[in-house]
Amino acid sequence: MLSNETNNISKHAKLSFENTEIAFRHSSNTDLNRAYWLFRIININFLVKIGPPVTNFAIKIGLPIKSLIKATIFKHFCGGETIDECNNTIKNLHTGGVGTILDYSIEGEDDEAVFDSTRDEIIRTIVRAANDKAIPLTVFKVTGVGRFGLLEKLDTRQPLTDDEEKEWQRVQNRVLAICDKAHVSNIPVMIDAEESWIQETIDLLTLTMMSRFNAKKAIVYNTYQMYRHDKLASLLNDHEIAVSEGFILGAKIVRGAYMEKERKRAAENGYPSPIQPDKKATDLDYDSALDYCTTNIDKIAFIAGTHNEESCRLLAELLDSKQIDHKHTHVYFSQLLGMSDNLSFNLADARYNVAKYVPYGPIKAVLPYLFRRAQENTAIAGQMSRELSLIVKERKRRSK
Repeated sequence: MLSNETNNISKHAKLSFENTEIAFRHSSNTDLNRAYWLFRIININFLVKIGPPVTNFAIKIGLPIKSLIKATIFKHFCGGETIDECNNTIKNLHTGGVGTILDYSIEGEDDEAVFDSTRDEIIRTIVRAANDKAIPLTVFKVTGVGRFGLLEKLDTRQPLTDDEEKEWQRVQNRVLAICDKAHVSNIPVMIDAEESWIQETIDLLTLTMMSRFNAKKAIVYNTYQMYRHDKLASLLNDHEIAVSEGFILGAKIVRGAYMEKERKRAAENGYPSPIQPDKKATDLDYDSALDYCTTNIDKIAFIAGTHNEESCRLLAELLDSKQIDHKHTHVYFSQLLGMSDNLSFNLADARYNVAKYVPYGPIKAVLPYLFRRAQENTAIAGQMSRELSLIVKERKRRSK
């Protein structure tokens, strides 16, 4: 134990999020220049706000804008339109010690045939992962395989019609097929969090899948959005259920992705917002979740999905102080493709488990994801400035 602890401390002493040479080693000068101009544009809130309607209108009237999108924002934040098109991104990340999480980013659909097709595509990501060590984790959204309105009705506990009961069974069958394939393939699958008014149904469905498939290994992971004031309690409660029922809890810990929408809906409908009162409260719950998960590392496998440097540093310190190996299979750091490379690649260089979300899919179908990503990023105080400052630093280093 002493030698492992000494090794961990030695590695942690070398951990720095300021090393841009490591952070951008995988990026060509062309990549770096594209990122520089892209983040400068994203930093301009006005352009981010008018971008979605203008782009959608241009596509609708047939303007040749897709090639421009693919060469800029799509190329930076997405791996490609198909799994095969993601190959270069997968290899590039793997060269830097960072794994890939293929994220088929289709959303907002309402058609049964599309839901079946999405299920099949997600299963293809699991099959690919089973044959590629560069892809340690997989992911999907329940709204990718089921209708949002149906989940909303289930959350309010309204009685379903006969047709809706059959529809709900089809949704459960699709989720079961994905999780079963993940179990057979020995590949973990994360179920992403969504809006609070459909989340209870997703939570219950995910716990059912965990109970079925997580007896010996964490195959199914639920996602806990810590910008909700009730989600730390949910994590602790689900751990108690896992212990009592004899399965390993799989948990992806994130801050959250729907804050503005959540607050707006709560105000419009006259109910208390589920969002924390301020960022400090969110940070406190997030870091408390990391502490809790590392304390219960034998029974909780978790992914720390964060672009927050202090939370990444805290988790590194927790692993060292609790003498948990950096490569423990129950711990992963995770960031999004195209963001926080200073975290991902420096953590990987210090021998931590790291994986990036690599969204992919047809450009038009992935646009909602890309627009949401840009809008969320402008809402994160200092995030874009931080990205820009690191890129500028690396460009200066290379020019010497």
